Amino acid sequence: MTSAVTVRVPAKVNVYLGVGSKQFDGYHPIATVFQSVGIYDEVKIESADEFTIIPAGSFRDAIPTDQSNLVFKAVQLVAQACGQDPNVAVTITKSIPVAAGMAGGSADAAAALLASDAFWQAGIPRSQLDAMARTLGADVLFMLHGGCALGTGRGDVLAPIMTRGTFHWVFATYKDGLSTPAVYDRFDKLSTLSDDYIPEVPSDVLAALTRSDIEVLGDLLHNDLQIAALTLRPSLAGALEFGLDHGALGAIVSGSGPTCAFLVKDEVTAIDLRVALSASGLVDQAIHTHGPVHGARIIQH
Repeated sequence: MTSAVTVRVPAKVNVYLGVGSKQFDGYHPIATVFQSVGIYDEVKIESADEFTIIPAGSFRDAIPTDQSNLVFKAVQLVAQACGQDPNVAVTITKSIPVAAGMAGGSADAAAALLASDAFWQAGIPRSQLDAMARTLGADVLFMLHGGCALGTGRGDVLAPIMTRGTFHWVFATYKDGLSTPAVYDRFDKLSTLSDDYIPEVPSDVLAALTRSDIEVLGDLLHNDLQIAALTLRPSLAGALEFGLDHGALGAIVSGSGPTCAFLVKDEVTAIDLRVALSASGLVDQAIHTHGPVHGARIIQH
């Protein structure tokens, strides 16, 4: 056991998200392209008399400190695997917006898996950490790995996508999140899909990513949950339109929203759009960053 371990983990954007009909187990099959982007949370684990979650960072007030937090379940899994009592303090320094469609909760769970393994020097094989991640949630496995990947099944069957260069993104974020279950429920009510429909990511999307053809990719951004999110938060439409009018090559609601993601051609355009969005009154915050980036990584050990 070491004195403390800190792991940094990025957010994600769904470059493409296709969603199938709700299945008997309550889940929807999806076909998505994940890309990790440079907005980070940090998760620090150190010894304590009992398990405690300590919120910190820009969104600390929105961090659950009870057993509903996936971090609790992640630490428990590793503790059980290596025969330890989960008496640790977990400090979550949150910069990824909460309930925003950027997998902040899943990112923290992935970071907690990696940090717990290092803290107790358990040496758990990566394949077992991956299996643990799948039990925690559909996005957790990708947050461990990062980069760019095709996700199928529930999003936890991953195939890496090789890309060239850097993709510049501007994200419009909001203080009030959207409930993922509520967005999926609205999607179900609006859906006309057959029960056996299984979505696929178009080959054109994969080709544009591997070529890093930003302009083509901008036209191909897609999210089957977007209409559902817009019906729950109609004001998002104005932000998407504003971004397209101010230089974005493509605009999309990220995941279940409400974050809006804008793909732009270069850093200069990204800065201009961030400034314009910040001054527009349409968003609470605008962030310029890039992807793909590494997944969860130990930064202090």
